[in-house]
Amino acid sequence: MGTATGGGKAVPRYVQIADEIVEQIRAGILKPGNMVPSESELVERYGVSGGTIRKAMVEVRASDLVETRQGKGSMVKARPPVRHRSSDRFRRSHRQGGKAAYLAESEQSGATPSVSVLYIGPMAAPEDIAERLDLAAGTQVLARRRLYFRNGTPVETATSYLPWDAVKDIPELFAENPGGGGIYARLEEHGHEFAEFVETLQARLATKAEASELALSPGASVVHLIREAKTTEGRVVEVCDTLMAADQFVFSYRIPATD
Repeated sequence: MGTATGGGKAVPRYVQIADEIVEQIRAGILKPGNMVPSESELVERYGVSGGTIRKAMVEVRASDLVETRQGKGSMVKARPPVRHRSSDRFRRSHRQGGKAAYLAESEQSGATPSVSVLYIGPMAAPEDIAERLDLAAGTQVLARRRLYFRNGTPVETATSYLPWDAVKDIPELFAENPGGGGIYARLEEHGHEFAEFVETLQARLATKAEASELALSPGASVVHLIREAKTTEGRVVEVCDTLMAADQFVFSYRIPATD
């Protein structure tokens, strides 16, 4: 039995099986941390071939509800999403209260956030970053690369690029911990008052290296976000190149209906 008919349209059996497994996850029958039944167990349960089960599991993995570990099978993810509130995550009040954007949004979701600093130092600006900073390609900038965790799980990498002339006299920006409120608080303390943050997002599949760094299943989706931090003088003083595990984030935007 390879297909079933619903509404006059044949539904492949592997799709039916995948839908049932996904529904079990969403309903909490298969809970976070549980292993999905093995291929042999599913073959016996559904009375189909191993090939049909393998095709079904491709569909299940595409749901981003499970993660596959080499030699161990598929496990239900225990990673509820962080809600990105773009309209308030960069509020000055957060910085003045000593919280950087990631810490503020994670704590609002009830998560325990942490960060690992991978690199801080000078770097030749890549061409696309230099263009956003209104610099010549290859101009020296300060780069700050971080790996962010939520409840111990890596969820996001981010590299900030800052014009050297804007940061060379701010020693905190060369330290792993720039202090309460993060780099934006330090920049504002030194006269770079922010007017707006402009973000561009693109969803795509993770590369093999990206999936490894963020502990994602092969073929998992990521969100690539580029943010420009603009001052009241119209200057971009930071470009942040961020890659996020797509299943970890929900983006919520408040868009005024007035001019």
